[in-house]
Amino acid sequence: MPRIAANITLLFDPLPFLERPAAAAAAGFQGVECLFPYAWPAEALRAALDHAGLPLVLFNLPPGDWQAGERGLAGLPGREAEFRDGLDRALAYAEALDCPRLHCMAGIPGAGLAPHRALDTLIANLDHAAGRCAAHGRVLTLEPINSRLDMPGYLIDTPGRARAVIEALDHPAVRLQYDLYHARVMGEDLFASLAEYLPLIEHVQFADHPGRHQPGTGDLPLAALLEHLDGLGYPGWASAEYFPSTAHGGGGHTDWLANLRRRAGSLTDHREGEVD
Repeated sequence: MPRIAANITLLFDPLPFLERPAAAAAAGFQGVECLFPYAWPAEALRAALDHAGLPLVLFNLPPGDWQAGERGLAGLPGREAEFRDGLDRALAYAEALDCPRLHCMAGIPGAGLAPHRALDTLIANLDHAAGRCAAHGRVLTLEPINSRLDMPGYLIDTPGRARAVIEALDHPAVRLQYDLYHARVMGEDLFASLAEYLPLIEHVQFADHPGRHQPGTGDLPLAALLEHLDGLGYPGWASAEYFPSTAHGGGGHTDWLANLRRRAGSLTDHREGEVD
């Protein structure tokens, strides 16, 4: 089974943010990720991670004005200087937090902008960022985010569109961030799609579907998909990035993790018995 991380921006609220790495460790997660760490001093967050004994595996570049609805700057013409300033800030945090991956949000260009201009801007910004990330020993990820429900108008909304950009760049520091929930919303056959895009995948995220809540609240076959990733030889992380819900029966919103581990252990025991 892939190593499982928790997105502590979404999970373990209302705990103070700097207490969430310890909560993730107590729940059985092996690492954490977050959306944006910039509201906290890097030294304080590093101390919280060290106390919890967990690595920070990924966070996002600054997205622009989130409260105003901006979801990334990379595909927005005229915002290149702001994008580069944000990249510098992210790289400084990545160095202080020993985080190997940075996610670059492509953005929502708006109806008044020709799609080819947004894509050209995205590719140029990613090309600059790839060189900077490679020089700092970091990987830059590009995630397709569904445009049907969560982010209407998002520039890169399918794995195919992400692959076209990554292949146009042809830079080893730019890789695919594959979110099972977003791909499902966009109609992907997840088992076939994971096999198709595996050579590009750097990081996997998940939430159940529909609803984007914890595993067990919808119909996403998470355990089978993680076993499928194992069979494909995926070596990376799978991060839980969902909105916890208490509307689906008793128990805590992380109970699924122990169940997943028990299933993985049972499968391992069964396979070892077959070998014997």
